[in-house]
Amino acid sequence: MKKTILRLLSLFFAVTLFPSCENDDSSFSNYALVTDSSDDDDDDVPWDTIYIVYDGTVATVANDIHGYVTASGAHVTVSATQSTSGMLLVLSGSTPDGSLTVFRSRKYSILLNDVSITNGSGPAINNQCTKSLIVCCTPGTASVLADGATYAQRDYDQKATLFSEGQLYFRGTGTLTVHANSRNAIASDDYITFDDSTHVDIVVSPTGTNGLKANDGVFIHDGTLFIDVASPGGRGIRSEARTLISGGTVTVNTTGDCKIETVDGVADTSSAACIKSDSLFSMTGGVLTLTSSGDGGKGIRCQENIEISGGVLVAKTTGENNNSKPKALKSDTGIIIRGGSLTATVRKSWACDNGSESEDPRDHITVSGTPALSTITKKSVIISFD
Repeated sequence: MKKTILRLLSLFFAVTLFPSCENDDSSFSNYALVTDSSDDDDDDVPWDTIYIVYDGTVATVANDIHGYVTASGAHVTVSATQSTSGMLLVLSGSTPDGSLTVFRSRKYSILLNDVSITNGSGPAINNQCTKSLIVCCTPGTASVLADGATYAQRDYDQKATLFSEGQLYFRGTGTLTVHANSRNAIASDDYITFDDSTHVDIVVSPTGTNGLKANDGVFIHDGTLFIDVASPGGRGIRSEARTLISGGTVTVNTTGDCKIETVDGVADTSSAACIKSDSLFSMTGGVLTLTSSGDGGKGIRCQENIEISGGVLVAKTTGENNNSKPKALKSDTGIIIRGGSLTATVRKSWACDNGSESEDPRDHITVSGTPALSTITKKSVIISFD
């Protein structure tokens, strides 16, 4: 039977290995809680802690007792597919031309310890493991990851500056800045979870695509996220499954206009959106601020229900409606508010659109209960249960 893993890793740094670790007295147990029901390898196993220090165009490796790591300049590859041990990779230093690629069959952790990695030809970090990856940001540090404008051809996926085949968990109270110049900033072929006070800044250039991209859901329980997306048709958060926000502070801005592609002679128009969710969007807590200023931009675009039962949600669009109609909240099935507060405003079109053909704005949103404040017009919806 598959079981839920709740493990606190009691790993401390061997501070004598590198000067960059000398002032780091933090315990990994503070932020390495793993929750993963898809992995049964939770027996007591030894752990390998490997240190990788980037220094310009070279990378130095220490404590690699099994010989998992190879480096070509500052491009580092970890091949540990046969490993039965736990693994922690501690990254520090800076490189303008480097990367980390990991091949592994068991869950593991990466500790970002004031590291700066730019890869002009692909992802800064590429996790080719389908199990959980826990990305931890050391308290008091600021790490930076950036990709290039073009990606070199590889025989494995490269979908983001920080890409993972498996689940992504973000932990630790440090700061991480991610720049996307070609594809997504952070992407997982599984799901992405924020459940610690991590501070993440995401900047997507006009040549990039999305901020966060996940196939199996985005779950934000804590932390501070600032996401700026300038790409045409780009999304701040793109989930092909559910999107759940229960805490934290999330700010998303999109400035790109619609992306128009012609396929077999037919024009396909995709508008930018702060959040695009293919399944349920649910907000039970936290603060979410969304601003979309491009042509046809959306605050939230959801194929199923948008449900708000707690927290503070502010969604605003200021763009034109030349190629698509801007909406603060757009759902194909329903917009339901049961608690918390919602402020949705547009300059053009509808503030809230649940697919109804009615011209009465009150038919475009469902309010359950008796809010303390309720103002519903076509271009402005303000509802508060507080």
